[in-house]
Amino acid sequence: MDSYEVTTDAQVEPQTSGGSQLPPAPKGHWKEVSVGISALGLILALGYVVFDSMYADNQVASAITPLSKAKPIVLADDALIAQAAVVYDPVRNAVLFAKNPEAQLPLASLAKLATAHAILSARGRDEIVVIKQDALTKEGDSNLHEGDVWRLADLLAFGLTTSSNDAMAAVASIVSEEGLVSRMNEEAKVNGLSQSYYLNETGLDVSSSTAGAYGSALDVVSLMLNLMKNYPDVFEATAYAPRSESGSGEGTLSTIEPIWDIPGLIGAKTGYTDLAGGNLAVAVDIGLGEPVIAVVLGSTRDGRFEDIRTLIEAARDSRVSQEFK
Repeated sequence: MDSYEVTTDAQVEPQTSGGSQLPPAPKGHWKEVSVGISALGLILALGYVVFDSMYADNQVASAITPLSKAKPIVLADDALIAQAAVVYDPVRNAVLFAKNPEAQLPLASLAKLATAHAILSARGRDEIVVIKQDALTKEGDSNLHEGDVWRLADLLAFGLTTSSNDAMAAVASIVSEEGLVSRMNEEAKVNGLSQSYYLNETGLDVSSSTAGAYGSALDVVSLMLNLMKNYPDVFEATAYAPRSESGSGEGTLSTIEPIWDIPGLIGAKTGYTDLAGGNLAVAVDIGLGEPVIAVVLGSTRDGRFEDIRTLIEAARDSRVSQEFK
């Protein structure tokens, strides 16, 4: 290991924001869990009907082009700490807000979105993964142990929810890290994510000057759309407390607890390293069947959560003002 110190989301317990917490999801299929939670389940179900209809012809989101940019959200120049940010409306294919949307920046653990999509598109979701000792040498401790047995889709859901580097290393071991990273880069190329490339499956910095993954805020929007369309149950799991498997991973916290209280939260992914600063990508229903995706890159550990709240609140305000025009 290099002599410099790396800090990541997986090493720090998140601070709750004081809002009401979502309950841990019971065992079973994540899709069934989300649809079964009364009003929120109805909103999410309608939201996914929208996503399904958008991509009924299997035209999965690739790069979001500048031609779609309409910006009804206006913020003061100092409203955000983040270096780059985007709010995207997938129903109208419109960028509602953009700040340096195509700037290439370190992704940190947002790279795990690409990891999850790449491995699920290559292997069966029910494939069994046995945790090996080699996977437990990554930064952070998520209470996984050598010999633990997981279903692939469940381990990915756990890895995204807790930002577990060990979980992603274990996933990579079933195809080899080099093979998985190569597939991640190939998918980025095929989907037109021109600012994205990956050096590892976790997004961890590889040196004091080189990040483990790079991309733009618009690229992250596309990553979110692809995962939500193709593997919604895995993505939905991120909105709930992490589920352990026969004690494996027990006690590990979700990294998005500080925004659990945002109404209509569909799912989210955090990222933090020394080079990246604070990153966060969320999908939220701001109205009945009206999802938006918000991404911030290059904020701070705590500032990313406030930045996202600012963007989501602005999106809700914009929606209300348009309704009464």
